[in-house]
Amino acid sequence: MEDKEYLFYPSLKKLALFHFLLGIAYFLTTNNGGGDAWGYWVVAKNMNYLQFMADITGGEGTAFMRAFNFIPANLMGMSFLSNTMFYSMLGSFGITYFFLIAARLVPYNIMIRGYVLFPLIFFLPNLHFWSAGVGKDTLLFLCIGMFTYGLMKPFQRIPLLVISILLSMAIRPHITLFLMLGFGLAYVFGGKVSPFQRFLFSAVMIGIGIAILPSVMEFAKIEEASAEGFDKFATGKAEVLSRASTGSAIDISSYPFPLKVLTFWFRPFFFDVRNINGLIASLENLVLVIVFIKAMRTNPIGAFKAAPFVIKGLVIFLIVGTLAFSQSLGNVGIMIRMRNMFLPGLIIYMMWVFSYQQQRIRASKTRPKVK
Repeated sequence: MEDKEYLFYPSLKKLALFHFLLGIAYFLTTNNGGGDAWGYWVVAKNMNYLQFMADITGGEGTAFMRAFNFIPANLMGMSFLSNTMFYSMLGSFGITYFFLIAARLVPYNIMIRGYVLFPLIFFLPNLHFWSAGVGKDTLLFLCIGMFTYGLMKPFQRIPLLVISILLSMAIRPHITLFLMLGFGLAYVFGGKVSPFQRFLFSAVMIGIGIAILPSVMEFAKIEEASAEGFDKFATGKAEVLSRASTGSAIDISSYPFPLKVLTFWFRPFFFDVRNINGLIASLENLVLVIVFIKAMRTNPIGAFKAAPFVIKGLVIFLIVGTLAFSQSLGNVGIMIRMRNMFLPGLIIYMMWVFSYQQQRIRASKTRPKVK
């Protein structure tokens, strides 16, 4: 891309349009009682002011989400369609942040099987669908994009960082913990970051992570911060989410660890297809598998070492989230929703791997030959 990100701005407009179209699809799927989105809107529409104050100040997760919808659904009288479009707008901001991160940090583009990788890979349908509707997933997607983009110029974008941390803590505090851990470690590993910034931000993030750990434990109902406690929580989650009564259940309890990871990243696949949504998801995952295999055949470890700290942070965030969720989720639909928070990191990292390969090839061509 070589400092010509403005060339991709027309694609960014198309990406925003595509996102809003998927928002309409989300509305059609959840309208009149479909999923949590409808519940958030209905409860908020009928909520009184006292309940709103109780939920917005002391609630986490579902309680906060209902309170968050109080202003658009109740005070402003917005319809469910309008509320969905409002969330689609927030999700489009998240997509834009990730798009700009890729455009500014990944110097070179490549073609795979005749198709230019960027920006086409940002048009994966589920990347937009689960970040375009009324719910936690859209807001968390925005928070992660906002937080990552803010860290590119942290001293100039403190409001973005503060808003993203506070909002994500109110929705799913464990995701905030994953962010602090991922990017805190990325600062420790360094990159093109001054020692002062490395020490300051790693200390701040680790400190925030330690400070919010009790809230995470309470939110997740884990009794003690121990390996046994987390293992018990993961086992319980796997049992609940893998029941046969769950529509798209997968029994992951007997899977070896690598297969659990691949299941979280790349399923549903074609043998999991039960409807049109599953077919679309499986085609999308086929694209991801092809790109992933091609990326892993280059020099992924060397690329990680040479990556900017923001990309390193996204990769570590991906790894932490994968370690947590791949052990506990046994439902394809929930897997896609949870994975969507980490998918931009995987996409940007794969783009960086290819770019790093191109950099090495160009450097070898320009290096003077020894006679």
